[in-house]
Amino acid sequence: MSSEQLSDDLQEVLARLAVRNPMRSEATLQADVRQLLLSGGFNLAAQDLSVDLETQVGDRRRIDVEVGCTVIEVKKDLRSSTVVSAAIQQLAGYVAERVQQTSERYVGILTDGVDWRAYQLQGEELSEVSRFAHKATKSLDLLFWLEGVLATRTHIPPIPAEIRTRLGAESSSHQLDRAALVSLYEEHRDLPTVKLKRQLWARLLRTALGAQFEDDDDLFIEHTLLVNSAEIIAHLVMDVQLADLQPATILLGHRFDRARLYGVVEADFFDWVIEVQGGDPFIRTLSRRLSRFDWSNVEHDVLKVLYESVISPETRRKLGEYYTPDWLAEHVVSENVVDPLNQRVLDPSCGSGTFLFHAARRYLDAAESVGMSLRESLEGLTDHVAGIDLHPVAVALARVTYLLAIGRDRLLGDRGTIRVPVYLGDSVQWQQRVDLLAQGHLVISTGTGGQLFENELRFPEELLADARNFDDLVNSLADAASDPGRQARSVPSLVPMLNRLAIDDQYRSQIAENFRILCDLVDNNENHIWSYYIRNLARPMWLSRAENRVDVLVGNPPWVSYRKMSDELQKIFKEMSQDRGLWQGGKVASHQDLSSLFIARTVQQYLTEGGTFAFVVPNAVLDRPYFSGFRDGRYQDPSEPVTVKFTGSWDLRRIRPHFFPRGSGVVMGRRNGSSIATPLPRATQRWTGTIPPVAATWHAVEEHITRSPAELKVAGEGLIDSPYRPRFENGATIYPRKLFFVDTPERSDGLGLGGGRTAVRSTPVVMGQEGYWKKHELLEGVVETDFIRQVMLSECILPYRLLPPRSAVLPLEGNTIMDGKHPNLDRYPDLAAWWRNAEAAWENRPQASDMSLVERLNFFRGLSKQLPGTSLRVVYVKSGTHVSAALIDSPDLIIETSLYWGTVNSREEGMYLCAILNAPALTQLVRPLMSYGKDERHVDKYVWELPIPLFDDQDPRHLRLSELGAAESEIVASMDLDESKNFSRLRQTVRKELAGSPYASELDLLVSELLD
Repeated sequence: MSSEQLSDDLQEVLARLAVRNPMRSEATLQADVRQLLLSGGFNLAAQDLSVDLETQVGDRRRIDVEVGCTVIEVKKDLRSSTVVSAAIQQLAGYVAERVQQTSERYVGILTDGVDWRAYQLQGEELSEVSRFAHKATKSLDLLFWLEGVLATRTHIPPIPAEIRTRLGAESSSHQLDRAALVSLYEEHRDLPTVKLKRQLWARLLRTALGAQFEDDDDLFIEHTLLVNSAEIIAHLVMDVQLADLQPATILLGHRFDRARLYGVVEADFFDWVIEVQGGDPFIRTLSRRLSRFDWSNVEHDVLKVLYESVISPETRRKLGEYYTPDWLAEHVVSENVVDPLNQRVLDPSCGSGTFLFHAARRYLDAAESVGMSLRESLEGLTDHVAGIDLHPVAVALARVTYLLAIGRDRLLGDRGTIRVPVYLGDSVQWQQRVDLLAQGHLVISTGTGGQLFENELRFPEELLADARNFDDLVNSLADAASDPGRQARSVPSLVPMLNRLAIDDQYRSQIAENFRILCDLVDNNENHIWSYYIRNLARPMWLSRAENRVDVLVGNPPWVSYRKMSDELQKIFKEMSQDRGLWQGGKVASHQDLSSLFIARTVQQYLTEGGTFAFVVPNAVLDRPYFSGFRDGRYQDPSEPVTVKFTGSWDLRRIRPHFFPRGSGVVMGRRNGSSIATPLPRATQRWTGTIPPVAATWHAVEEHITRSPAELKVAGEGLIDSPYRPRFENGATIYPRKLFFVDTPERSDGLGLGGGRTAVRSTPVVMGQEGYWKKHELLEGVVETDFIRQVMLSECILPYRLLPPRSAVLPLEGNTIMDGKHPNLDRYPDLAAWWRNAEAAWENRPQASDMSLVERLNFFRGLSKQLPGTSLRVVYVKSGTHVSAALIDSPDLIIETSLYWGTVNSREEGMYLCAILNAPALTQLVRPLMSYGKDERHVDKYVWELPIPLFDDQDPRHLRLSELGAAESEIVASMDLDESKNFSRLRQTVRKELAGSPYASELDLLVSELLD
């Protein structure tokens, strides 16, 4: 609905509500609110809901407006805190009374027409959950806000825009549901079953996400809400009438079991909600909100949209969670699953199921085209398309996505038993040697950090050969252990079940021991989850058996960098990477990424010989030196050496807008049956274009993309280094900046400080300051003037021109860097006091390492290499979409780590280098070599991989370049620039001026010829 579609009467009501009118009575305002509810498109008649005024509560109290599970208190003006306080108390009584009468979740709204506030009971207190300020110019927004509270509309199409608006983190629906879940968790978090599920959730995510994962309440609550939502949606896909079901029936998937649809909804980490008081009303209300949508016909991975709408961008960025666009997944699948009826497909990091959705649709379309019956096609589908993920939320979402791919019509047709093959599992099998597989047994520890039983569940590996039989065995053991009528823990009570499953006698004693452990867990109120946990962790091992391997691997592996992994995961990652020739080490160690090891490992474990793979990867995989071992295609796994034949790649980093926080690409290949590997070809397909925001399918996107042949230029391979490379060094790591960079405020007391001393205060806002240090308190004091040094930062450099440097307190006595223990430091009492305060702040930081503040300051000798200073230095900016360089002629300036610097012998040589570095042709030549996030912008020392020759004053071209550099330098020096403006804008202004200069064309041509 658009504002133009609103009736005249409704627009008039909205306009009246948007203005506080002191002459308007509360009765009139109540009438307008009622009219808004009746005519605002809330579908009340279809829901058999009336809008009642002045309904009786008891004790002669009356609710102003009541509709469904919402009560509204109306006041003339809420700008008075006294009025608001009294109204909240009144509203709290109404809500509490209705909750007690109905056992349903009620929402209270307080409004004066302009200010709308939603409240819920949290414990015995009424807490504000959502607020909206109504403006006549944005009348539709009020309707969306109210509809989220009422949840009364139906048949809403589940397209991305509607899901974001009505279910996303900013919606009133989400805010109400999340607040209710927070209250439930806070009240029941110490129950053993809740604690166990929280601990197992944290264990898996810590393995999956490493140091990026923080075990905090907010994330667990968000994940619980998402999974509960996904499980409700699964029922709605099947057209199950949720109003007729108990919440436990919904979250435990009883109706799916009855319908012979297995592996969709089952007991998991997030069904603790139905085990606590107040959980049932929460699930009923959540079901009502989700029932508003028409889930019968979905054409893409909508669960991904829901996830990204609920989990904040900051959290997703921190966890490395960015899902592949549907159109890209669709195309990857169509290009690589060429014979869907005969190729078994696995996504070993399936996320919310985007690749699974398109692989399933491709199989079903092929089955329909050859006239296969529905029963046969669905049985074939679950044997041909499967997924694994170590993220429990992803698995829950992907299972529902798999159902959505099948579609309601097929699921309600003449089909047989369906087992959705999406498993919670460790595709890499990080711990298989010490945790999951030991002496021919699957081993599952039931301890979660010393707080629970440390017994181990052990299943002979032979039982995993029949996956469905193993699932049945584990489910049956868990059910028997949970049976209230259980009187014994011995094997006799299990004999009928063991006979039914044809379990060999040699395994029965071990199964009996497992049964005893499960009984102990039940008696300690710590079961309910182990069946789910065991069956899912076992499945990757089953798929890795040679007879079960697949024909095609597709997906988007986890992009977790080495520096973001936990210490334990770093150790295992390094060892496994070294074993397979993937480890580079040295300065690039922190840049190495899990994606390459993940692909090598999953090809080894799950892909049959001759099988193909296609993975979306960080673009660095295509051409960064630290991925050279992966591109080689030879992975010397100790247990099973693997070689691959790379068949091609797509370079996607020039697609706009960016769909990941880093540049991306796709690599494709085949597992070889011989020891001969085929490295990744230099020839690639480069994609450029701008994707419309509403385009979700490959058909809608294809016309906006240009695909052209290109060559990958791999930094450091086959290029002629410039002789200038060893001359240039990175600047000093002056970090954290708040402990060094200072302002020198003017003193107002008139007393002065005495000679040689300056009052200083930490600069409150400086670039490169984030997280803990951004919030850290400012340092303030007095320092001897000699220790206030001028520092050049990236933002101080324009092409050919320097902006004013920044002041920093540096403990430099001549060429010596002093720390707090240096014998000379106390000669300077003011510096000593400042420096020791800075050292104390450094030592008290979270996640402290053994590196001292002085060691950090002189990291890789970045500061000491500048002492003593030299007169003529060329500096250039470390990062940027264009290279910017200038000449420094002061030996006292300190160069910071955002810059590179190198000495030159003369001003002529300096202008020669500045002319080359600032030339647009140079940026174009170095750009393919640069590392990148979203764009190529990390210049670093890649510039010296171009054959820039040493300056020769006998070479006419060199002399002419020096002259042109000097001429451009004069142009820039004469420009009237407002140096208080943002440095990026100033650089753009300078480049624009230079592009129009009479020297631009000649200089660019000379640089191109010199470096060709």
